[in-house]
Amino acid sequence: MKLTDTYGRTIRNIRISVTSRCNLNCVYCHREGENNPEGEISRDDIAEILRVAKKYGVNSVKFTGGEPLVRKDIVEIIASVPEGMESSITTNGVFLGTLAEDLKAAGLSRANVSLDTLDPIKYAQITGKACLPKVLEGIDAAVKAGLTPVKINVVLLKGVNENELDKFAEYVRGNRDLIIQYIEMMEFQGTKYHVDLTPLEEELSKRSKIILTRRMHHRKKYCLDDAEVEIVRPMHNREFCAHCNRLRVTSDGKLKPCLLRHDNHIDVRGKRGEELEELFKKAVQERKPFFT
Repeated sequence: MKLTDTYGRTIRNIRISVTSRCNLNCVYCHREGENNPEGEISRDDIAEILRVAKKYGVNSVKFTGGEPLVRKDIVEIIASVPEGMESSITTNGVFLGTLAEDLKAAGLSRANVSLDTLDPIKYAQITGKACLPKVLEGIDAAVKAGLTPVKINVVLLKGVNENELDKFAEYVRGNRDLIIQYIEMMEFQGTKYHVDLTPLEEELSKRSKIILTRRMHHRKKYCLDDAEVEIVRPMHNREFCAHCNRLRVTSDGKLKPCLLRHDNHIDVRGKRGEELEELFKKAVQERKPFFT
């Protein structure tokens, strides 16, 4: 059985924020759209949500935060993913070096690592912590453990890291286990750091030997000389919204039909069985493209 919203979009992916806590304090963080979370979702609730998601044909889950690796039970959470459902994680990478092998053994498929600069000084300015070496060690550990491809999430920041595009290309060049994702900063956090990615995408189109269109969100992947680059542009992106197949879960246990809306959350804390299944159906029917 599959769940399809009133706009013909079938849910195939679920994104679960397992915590709002984080060990860093990035200047652009949108905290998955959460403002004042009410507690933290339990491991048992996550397992039941995943069971229902699997029943309704969801074939992949991404764990996010906050920083998901600050949860002491994150390995057990990964292990609760139903058989046949792909799992991935978005992390800042600081704790990945010590956890990568355990996460892989628990069933995690791959990792996205947030890394907005390769300059230690800039890294400390962006995140509030001087721990770039640990992040780079975490990426190496993820590759070694087989959490691949490791996607490097780079939020482009005006006046901060725009001049590092060549450095990032060199960082992943020749390593097929690494992919760069340049991400457009959310405008609702202010325009101080916002960068329009249109010129970059036009340049990549000219330089790429191959351009692939991913099924999810019709996002383009640019294949350069021994390097792969993706562009993530959720803002004012009708195509992104039109092809969205994702349902979100907040860190305090609410189904969230859309990242940019806060008025249609559905509380599923402690819900089990048929009651939770019906709430899934309700949440899907609440979905509406934010940009139309």
